[in-house]
Amino acid sequence: MFAWWGKAVVRFRWVVLAAAAVLVIVGATWGAGVFGTLTGGGFDDPASESSRARERITAELGSQDIDILVLYSSDTTTVDQPAFREAVTTTLGQLRQHADVASVTSWYDTQAPSLASADRHATYALVQLRGTDPDAKTEAYGELRPALDAPGLTTQAGGNVPFQYEANHQTERDLVRAETLSLPVLLVLLVLIFGGLVAAGMPLLIGGLAILGAFIAVRLISTVTDVSVFAINVITLIGLGMAIDYALFVVSRFREELAAGHDTPVAIQRTMTTAGRTVMVSGFTIALALASLLIFPPVFLSSLGIGGMAAVLVAMLGALTVLPALLAVLGPRVNALRIPLPRAGWRSLRSRDAKPGSGWARVAHSVMRRPWLYAVGVVAVLAIFAAPALRMNFGGFDERVLPAAAEPRLVADRIAEDFPGSTVAPIDVLVSGAPAQDFANRISEVPGVTGVTATASQGESTLLSVTYTGEPTGDTAQDAVRAIRGLPAPDGAEVLVGGRTAADLDLLDSLGSRLPWMALIMASATLLLLFLAFGSVLLPIKAVLMNLVSIGASFGVVVWIFQDGHLADLLGFTPTGFIEPSNPILMLAVLFGLATDYEVFLLSRVREEWDRTGDNTSAVVHGLQYTGRIITAAALLLIVVVAGFATGGITFIKLIGVGMIVAIVVDATLVRALLVPATMRLLGRWNWWAPGPLGKLYRRYGIRESEEEPAPEMAAAAHR
Repeated sequence: MFAWWGKAVVRFRWVVLAAAAVLVIVGATWGAGVFGTLTGGGFDDPASESSRARERITAELGSQDIDILVLYSSDTTTVDQPAFREAVTTTLGQLRQHADVASVTSWYDTQAPSLASADRHATYALVQLRGTDPDAKTEAYGELRPALDAPGLTTQAGGNVPFQYEANHQTERDLVRAETLSLPVLLVLLVLIFGGLVAAGMPLLIGGLAILGAFIAVRLISTVTDVSVFAINVITLIGLGMAIDYALFVVSRFREELAAGHDTPVAIQRTMTTAGRTVMVSGFTIALALASLLIFPPVFLSSLGIGGMAAVLVAMLGALTVLPALLAVLGPRVNALRIPLPRAGWRSLRSRDAKPGSGWARVAHSVMRRPWLYAVGVVAVLAIFAAPALRMNFGGFDERVLPAAAEPRLVADRIAEDFPGSTVAPIDVLVSGAPAQDFANRISEVPGVTGVTATASQGESTLLSVTYTGEPTGDTAQDAVRAIRGLPAPDGAEVLVGGRTAADLDLLDSLGSRLPWMALIMASATLLLLFLAFGSVLLPIKAVLMNLVSIGASFGVVVWIFQDGHLADLLGFTPTGFIEPSNPILMLAVLFGLATDYEVFLLSRVREEWDRTGDNTSAVVHGLQYTGRIITAAALLLIVVVAGFATGGITFIKLIGVGMIVAIVVDATLVRALLVPATMRLLGRWNWWAPGPLGKLYRRYGIRESEEEPAPEMAAAAHR
């Protein structure tokens, strides 16, 4: 199949390139409009109690969301003085006339003690916007913000809508900065790796194609379902990273075939039957790993799965169509515009230059001589890295994910510190079908609760607003939610508990219940695809275990840094003592796919040598020699891509970036270069074992590395 595909691409190369040009034009114009179709938020489970509480409150009592908290402060005057009062009341009076504002509540209207700071130098107003669409409110806030400023006072805006607005804009700024930082470095590294400008430009071209193609796909998908704005980050990261990986592998193999004396059409065919096959297996494996995110209800996670799948599949298709078409046109000119650099250049990536005395050859032979030493030693090191993951604590995100100077974060910090008895995110309790006063009295006795107020009532429905000590993500708030839910409801009444803290707990329960299914999907897809690729029962199982080892090490480092707070000043974030639960789930999907990517790169060459020689030790040695440089180069380039995101201002994007860098380094060095070869040496011929029926299945339907069949005696030995 792959040889046929190589012939077809060569024959229709100009058609393929014309189609790619159309795709680029559409992606750069219509596809780029995806930014205007994506949604913010999407972090809640729509079927949870907190989501149902929100829907019922809106249906029975109207929207009760406090969208904006406007903090007014002064170092010289107090809230009681006329100058402060006039500035605030005049501003808020004008604000009430704004078309997007539904209501405004201030200390001057209610004299509520919680709305004035302990030192009397600050107060905050509660602003409710019209409508129920979160995205419409976020857009309206951008136009409304200047109207909040009071003359002579310091004005800062916080709350849900400003938080979402700032998070969206910070994400866009981070995206631009990541591309600005990574692309020049990528180009320099690609020139060093390939030794020429033409070859170095191939991966970046496929990367751009992958991103634009994914934009088109996601915009189409957004017409039928909600897609989160954070999908853009995954598209750029995964699309660029995988496109560079795949292009590196394909271009390197093509140049190797040219150097072996094959003409361009034959070199393309041989490249597709080897590197092309590997790219396809890798692409589908990563896409299926990311597809596991689709089983989670929050739009945020499913959107990351959609964006990642689109980026990987377009990168794979680009590497299997557009890239070989370009190479067919260029032929030997792929080596044009060479830049002579010492110890660099395209020869460093030619597998035929992996001589017995080279660095990777020495590593391979050393591992083969002492497999137990390497296996035990690497597992011990990875166990030390992974140990902190055993004490991972989970909690919801809050304004601390934003940079320290962001307005919503400053407002949240100021209210928590200077306004006794106040909270930016009270617990919402809806009581329907009976009077709520007795239930409110019982809530007030819950430990940590500082106040219970009936904020809205209609018929037999009453909304109770519950304040508490500490932060919305703290143990006190979470214990209060659990305690309130544990109280018996009044006779004939229904009680629903919502709010930010309740949503965090519901999300944790929702993710935990679906995590085993996610693991089953990823493991099953990997086992099936790797069996079809390599005809082995043990290698896919070992690949899953190796993936978990490297991911565990990454999780341990993430806990040590972001939960415990080590390196917080260096990386520029505020530790919270917990990890937001959707972050490790996203990391699990992405890193599982990436780890399998490197596994496929290595095993594909090992299988090729095994088919040729039937000598397991020799096959492992040659496989590591041939792929060591490519895997190292691919890992280095991917680290550069990810590093751009790790410098961003949103903490959970930074966390994912740092976690990915750790996993890539561990996987490309300790795991793929040492642990995998050591275990393959220990397993010997069992690496290629499959029981009779499965052996026949592989020989009939397997995704072959090449057109060559192993010798009959080798095949029989492998499948006994």
